[in-house]
Amino acid sequence: MLGIELTPEHDLHRLVDLGVRAEAAGYDAVYSTCHYNNRDPWAFLSQLATATETVRLGPGVANPYETHPVTLASRVATLDELSEGRAVFGLGPGDPSTLRNLGLEDQRGLRPVLEAFKTAQRLWAGERVDHDGTFDASEAGLNYEPPQGASIPVHVGGEGPHMCRMAAKHADGLLYNGSHPKDLAWARDQVDDGLDDRPESRGEFDLIAYAAVSIDEDGAAAREAARPPVAFIAGGAAPPVLDRHDIDADAAAEIGEHVSAGEFSAAFERVTPAMIDAFCLAGTPETVRERAESLAEHADGLVVGSPLGPDLEAAVDLAAEAVDGAF
Repeated sequence: MLGIELTPEHDLHRLVDLGVRAEAAGYDAVYSTCHYNNRDPWAFLSQLATATETVRLGPGVANPYETHPVTLASRVATLDELSEGRAVFGLGPGDPSTLRNLGLEDQRGLRPVLEAFKTAQRLWAGERVDHDGTFDASEAGLNYEPPQGASIPVHVGGEGPHMCRMAAKHADGLLYNGSHPKDLAWARDQVDDGLDDRPESRGEFDLIAYAAVSIDEDGAAAREAARPPVAFIAGGAAPPVLDRHDIDADAAAEIGEHVSAGEFSAAFERVTPAMIDAFCLAGTPETVRERAESLAEHADGLVVGSPLGPDLEAAVDLAAEAVDGAF
């Protein structure tokens, strides 16, 4: 599986064109990031649904704190209807640096994610739902049936050990936020543990590397363009991840503080070469291909994530060509 992440930090007309371009380049799925400080991802995905024919479409990833899980389930069902059965539900605990701005950082966790997508699956199957847990619902239901119904794929976004195991046991895929083979090897171990408890009735499961990628014929330009997403990743990385790459925790925490304060230039300036190597596939097409092949030793698929590269249009094509056949 080969997917691409498109971030609504750009004009939506251009973003839709990029999504159409991605479909033509051979990507299987297009995910839209979900951050309050960017444009609305559902507006983008809805527009893209009418402009494409084959790619799967979904949030990458939504969280169950900003939006009530029942409403979130309806949005995914609406996208599924509009795209004629191509929706995928990307759901996760969310980015701590932006949720902190909304006073929601302390609500992040495994249980809200699990309860949200289990409830969504019941709603898509036509059930009415009562729920008393991390959220409340009473006789909630949808007055329409999405084309895929309960079979809309659920891809959990996360990187903690419990989230990885939960996804392997209950979901259809894990969007693991990792760009380095060390991280994907670790994730594979967690997933394998979860798969031991997975009922056969749930079908196949995919471990998908949701990797930051910055690609350009000019390798130095590609690495420079990698600074913004690497800042967000480093600033929110868990201590074990930082330790795995010998990255100073205080330096990463300082970057996270600048991101939360909206001081993006200061955050990006503090990104080190070691952080770029750990948290992004950055460089020429040859370099990206080598890195992608190393990820394929552990992952079943790849999502080409932000920033893509200094030239977005060229990067969509270059990345598809670079990783062709790796997954």
